Amino acid sequence: MDIGASLKTVRKMKGLSQRELAKRAGVTNSTISMIEKNSVSPSVSSLKKVLAGIPMSLVDFFSIETAAIGEPKVVYRADELLDIGTGALELKLIGRDYPNRAMSVLSETYPPGADTGEEMLKHQGEEAAMVIAGRLELTVGDEVYLLQAGDSYYFNSESPHRFRNPFDEPCRLVSATTPANF
Repeated sequence: MDIGASLKTVRKMKGLSQRELAKRAGVTNSTISMIEKNSVSPSVSSLKKVLAGIPMSLVDFFSIETAAIGEPKVVYRADELLDIGTGALELKLIGRDYPNRAMSVLSETYPPGADTGEEMLKHQGEEAAMVIAGRLELTVGDEVYLLQAGDSYYFNSESPHRFRNPFDEPCRLVSATTPANF
């Protein structure tokens, strides 16, 4: 998916100038311009911040081109998962076109050095996950936790949080968030 072109299309559909979106999102005009020109690849937290100015969730943003009509699917094959990650971070949404979802379930892969961005994430709801392979550094509030395969977490998403992989091997986890606004 071309994140820049999609952001520009959504922004124009909503009747917003780059300046107005930047103001609403609390970022600079040049940030919006660079994302739309694909000069930068925004982190997950940065893209969420920009989309909050529209307002639009990551799921809605990445599902624009893939919205399905008809009965919701029950089974989603590996090649049908929608990747809503940015940069090297892979966040594959399970059940991408399920209507009126109550939660977002993701298969996540953090390559060595990957993270959700310098800015802490913070939003309504709850998050839970289990690390399947590798190790992950989780920051919630002022606490830093190191998780390895088999470890899990569960916390209130209104607490500032961040995920990163400062280790040498990829980290894989399966996560769920409520509400389904990821």
